Amino acid sequence: MSSNEQLQQAEQELFQIFSGIDAQVKSNIRRILKAFHQHQVGVQHFASVSGYGHDDLGRQVLDRVFAEVMGAAAALVRIQFVSGTHAIASALYGILRPGDEMLAVAGAPYDTLEEVIGLRGENQGSLKDFNISYRQLDLTEAGSINWHKLAEAVRPETKLVHIQRSCGYSWRPSLSMQDIEKIVYLVKQQNPQTICFVDNCYGEFVEDREPTAVGVDLMAGSLIKNPGGTIVTAGGYIAGRADLVEMAACRLTAPGIGSEGGATLDQNRLLFQGLFLAPQMVGEAIKGNHLTAQVFQQLGYPVNPLPKAPRHDTIQAIKLGSPEKILAFCKAIQQHSPIGSYLSPVPAEMPGYASQLVMAGGTFIDGSTSEFSADGPLRAPYIVFCQGGTHWTHVSIALEAAIEAIGAA
Repeated sequence: MSSNEQLQQAEQELFQIFSGIDAQVKSNIRRILKAFHQHQVGVQHFASVSGYGHDDLGRQVLDRVFAEVMGAAAALVRIQFVSGTHAIASALYGILRPGDEMLAVAGAPYDTLEEVIGLRGENQGSLKDFNISYRQLDLTEAGSINWHKLAEAVRPETKLVHIQRSCGYSWRPSLSMQDIEKIVYLVKQQNPQTICFVDNCYGEFVEDREPTAVGVDLMAGSLIKNPGGTIVTAGGYIAGRADLVEMAACRLTAPGIGSEGGATLDQNRLLFQGLFLAPQMVGEAIKGNHLTAQVFQQLGYPVNPLPKAPRHDTIQAIKLGSPEKILAFCKAIQQHSPIGSYLSPVPAEMPGYASQLVMAGGTFIDGSTSEFSADGPLRAPYIVFCQGGTHWTHVSIALEAAIEAIGAA
């Protein structure tokens, strides 16, 4: 059977799954439309200010719309965030103080947080440098939360619990809203004052609720991933309790300025429009994830999540088993990307990562991964992580080339 025929068969088998995803997209778009209507978004909110960014009406309304959509009391949506990691770091530094402890309950956090915490690097102003301690609960052998240990893990000094929703670069299930709600319940039973924080990158609009709608105190993510709808050029967001959001804002800017500063530099229209487009893009990416899982499992490769399994982020992992196959896979994806199709991905160092990475990302926004992309650390067991996809049909075209490049397991 040719790669084209394999994909056509998989597409037919996923017809009902795709229909269910469309229903989810419709539900999330309805939620966004309701927020736009409630806050009376108009063309006047596309205007911007320069300099300090004081009295930016569009930015103020966007913060309220974003908070409403996310089920949060407040939100900070800013192009001044360099990345999702920067937004997360601002939240952590804004809240944690010397002598506090941060407890990661979903295993090791994403690679780019290791230097923020102080697990790698020295004298860079990490949390460790500020005498903020770190502890983590490792996952079970099955890759799930260790619920038994979590039920008694919170200590008096545990100021914040870190919850990573996405699998990141690990071979584990991503967390569902039910998982996150259960974590919050167990943490608050032990100490109601402990702050539950979620790294929400790659998770926005995958389900019908966000972590702040199920009891999470604060969350953060990137605007050039899911919530930017592929058109936002830079930035990140923080959403949750109003006092905590403002503490993070004071870390991003300065005490006394907080959320009142930060010019949007004529980006307001893109920020509003990207949010409106986001559920549709996420739905297409999830369809592409299902298709990727379906065909590569049939080729004999271990995949995570499994075909037709419920999705909790926009990432699909394939265990290819060799560096040569990662390179060949990423090369095929790059050659079928809209931007930079003439380039060949090679292993390289990336700021914030411990291992060399191979990345195929021919995206319109540098680093966004929102158009179909693939990357992975060049370390055993050699897993490639696929994400994004503005059209599942584009994913199908790229996968056809990838199948021909690496063949069956």
